[in-house]
Amino acid sequence: TAAETPAPAEEGTVAIVSPILGRYYAQSEPGAPPFVKVGDAVREDTTVALIEVMKMFTTVTAGVQGVVTEVCVANEEFVESDQVLYRVKPTP
Repeated sequence: TAAETPAPAEEGTVAIVSPILGRYYAQSEPGAPPFVKVGDAVREDTTVALIEVMKMFTTVTAGVQGVVTEVCVANEEFVESDQVLYRVKPTP
């Protein structure tokens, strides 16, 4: 099956991608605020999501310093490895 074509990236943004395939969680637990939302500043070590596979959770960090410009997946959506989760506009 062909992968969905992602929306065109805003010029100058960096994609934060899923390191593995699994279920994407935007927050630490149901009812908790999301790790990040559009407009939030992130650093390289900022936790932005959790990916769950067979009850094992992988923490996803931003890996870049900047401002979140787009959230590309819905909470609890199943994601593929290397699927774009967020887009970030880098800041110096």
